[in-house]
Amino acid sequence: MNRRDTLKALGLTAIGSTALLKACTTDKKTSQKIGKSDLGATSGREDFEIERINELNDEKFFDKHEMATITILVDIIIPKDDISGSATDAGVPDFIEFMVKDIPEHKLPMRGGLKWLDVQCLNRFNETFKDCDSKHQIELIDEIAYPNRAKPEMAQGVAFFNRLRGLTASGFYTSKIGVEDIGYKGNTPNRWDGVPEDEIIKYKL
Repeated sequence: MNRRDTLKALGLTAIGSTALLKACTTDKKTSQKIGKSDLGATSGREDFEIERINELNDEKFFDKHEMATITILVDIIIPKDDISGSATDAGVPDFIEFMVKDIPEHKLPMRGGLKWLDVQCLNRFNETFKDCDSKHQIELIDEIAYPNRAKPEMAQGVAFFNRLRGLTASGFYTSKIGVEDIGYKGNTPNRWDGVPEDEIIKYKL
């Protein structure tokens, strides 16, 4: 399975809802943290919006262990390739930290899912997820990354990974790296090279 192509499709859908949200809830400080993009300029923002952003930036939700786990996971979802950088290069772990604080209903499922991963790995490999070797990490992820193939007892892991995958795609494809990866150019001015030669001849100009 080509994970990047699959996530590109997810990301294109996510841009519609997330780019606006990110553009409306991010100042320069936040954009440097979560996406290293220039989507977060403060111009046009109300004072209460900037105050809210600053409050969220000052909070910490995930601890170091959880952030290390998220960093591994997002790079499994979108690894670095010959086209662009990885999810971590795009600032996705910090984006997820910000979004979980901004949308609190993510908090319990995300923290519970990270704990679920660790328990699974401790039971199987006697190590937490982040301390397992990459072979064991992928072995577990492959059991929850494909919902139609997952066993019923893996439902909690599937739900967690679906949520994480959506956040990862949203963070990556609304970052500078992700937008360049898609090849989106945005609105660009037309280039005027004058009246075409054949029209000049036709109208004897």
